Amino acid sequence: MKKLIVPILFLLALPCTAFKQEFTEPVQLNWETYFKGKADLRSPFFALTAMTWKYSYESTTYRNRVVINLKNEISIDKDRSWVKLDRIRDPETSANLLHHEQGHVNIQYILLLEADRVLKNRNYSIKNYKAQISDLANQISSFFDTMQKNYDEETEHGSNHKMQGRWDVIIQDKMNESKAALADLKK
Repeated sequence: MKKLIVPILFLLALPCTAFKQEFTEPVQLNWETYFKGKADLRSPFFALTAMTWKYSYESTTYRNRVVINLKNEISIDKDRSWVKLDRIRDPETSANLLHHEQGHVNIQYILLLEADRVLKNRNYSIKNYKAQISDLANQISSFFDTMQKNYDEETEHGSNHKMQGRWDVIIQDKMNESKAALADLKK
């Protein structure tokens, strides 16, 4: 049996959160629990979330096939994640920013679901399965990193409420699609 652990760090210009192997729902953010780091006063942003996606697997060969036992998780580094609460003028602004940050959490949750679905449900070559798994994981990471950046750019970090609403629908639809795809595989 072989084991491989690959951590991938995500630094976003606004918050995300912790997940373990439970695939029920994304964690719901709050300022007090998830943003304990010292704010970067030079940053133009009001918040930053440091997230890590980790996956590892054990592999066995059975009848000329590689079978993997995948462990897949996302966590938030609360000590490196911060918010400038002193710059937020009213409860509505705070709620809007937290809502935007919840979108980042939800995107990361989709990454978790998709990584589980894609990495577990492939036929890997005995000769180069490690490279195949690594390539797939890098593709997943790159896709969701781009999605996070697009989310921030298009919503103007949550300040464009019309685009925030559009992204809320996109994220919810993708989350529902990912959950359904995983559920179909478990049937």
